[in-house]
Amino acid sequence: MRIAVFASGNGSNFQALVEYFRERGLTDQFVWLFCDQPNAYVLERASKLDISTSVFSPKEFQTKKAYEEKILECLLDKEVDLIVLAGYMRIIGSTLLDQYESRIINIHPSLLPDFPGLHGIRDAFEAGVKKTGVTIHYIDKGVDTGPIICQESVEIKKGDTLEELERRIHQVEHRIYPKVIEQVVKEMKTMEAHIK
Repeated sequence: MRIAVFASGNGSNFQALVEYFRERGLTDQFVWLFCDQPNAYVLERASKLDISTSVFSPKEFQTKKAYEEKILECLLDKEVDLIVLAGYMRIIGSTLLDQYESRIINIHPSLLPDFPGLHGIRDAFEAGVKKTGVTIHYIDKGVDTGPIICQESVEIKKGDTLEELERRIHQVEHRIYPKVIEQVVKEMKTMEAHIK
C-alpha cells in the first residue's frame, strides 16, 4: 500500500505515523509528503525520514480546481493508494474527493460532531465542556463531517491551561492515529484481495 501524507505545519503526527510503520517492519510505504506551506517544519521532518516532498500553495494557481489537479497529477504519478491528512489546513475539494473516494483520512482534535473546523481544541476549551478528544474520520464533501472511524475522549481537567490540553490531545493523536491507519490499510488490502 502506497500512502501519501498532506500536512501544513509542524508534522508531529506525520513523524509518528512513519516511525510507527517502520518500527513494526510494515511493508506499506509512505511515499510522498505534500505541503502547502513552504516554511513548515514538517518538510524538515520528511527530509530526515528520507521521504520525497512537494510544496506549492493554492495562491500559485488561478483556481482551486487547478491546484488540486496538480496535486492529483503527483498522486497518480506516485501511484498513491491512500491519503492521510495530518494537520492539513485546507478543505479537500471534489477534484481529489472524486478520485480518492473513501481513501482520504483525517484526524481532528475534538469529539466530532462537536467543535469542527480549524480551532477544535481552543473551541472546546473556551466552551467549558468537561471532555473533548480526538476523532479519526473519512473525508467527505463537508467540513469534518465524514464517517467516523475512531474516537477517544480526553478529559478537560479543572485548572487546565490550553497548552496542557493541547499536549494531552497530541499524545492521544500520536498513539491512536498510526494504529488506525494500520487497520485501515489491512481492511483495504482485504477488500482488494476479495475483488481480485
